[in-house]
Amino acid sequence: MNKITKADLDKVTSSCKAAMGPYIKVGMSTCGIAAGAQEVFTLLKSEAEKRNLQIPIKPCGCNGACYSEPLVEVAITGLPVVTYGKVTPEIAMRILEEHVRDKRMVHDHIVDMPVRR
Repeated sequence: MNKITKADLDKVTSSCKAAMGPYIKVGMSTCGIAAGAQEVFTLLKSEAEKRNLQIPIKPCGCNGACYSEPLVEVAITGLPVVTYGKVTPEIAMRILEEHVRDKRMVHDHIVDMPVRR
């Protein structure tokens, strides 16, 4: 039987990430919508389109962090996947301008970011 190495797993992970490409996900579960996620989702979609940012904006379900809603997950090539919490329309604009366009994370609103080991 062949042993699976860390290099094998890293290759699969890298391949999966490349297939997913850049994206923005907005938590659109009941708690997210109650906290303003619909407004954030609509704003992100319209502003990304106006700015001709080639990034899909997708709705997603609950991730269990209801206390931080609205939640927005951002994946941009070259940066770690980041989840922003308590996203207002103003923060959503910063995410588009700073994180997506300028490739600089909006550190003061990050609620989750994977730790590399």
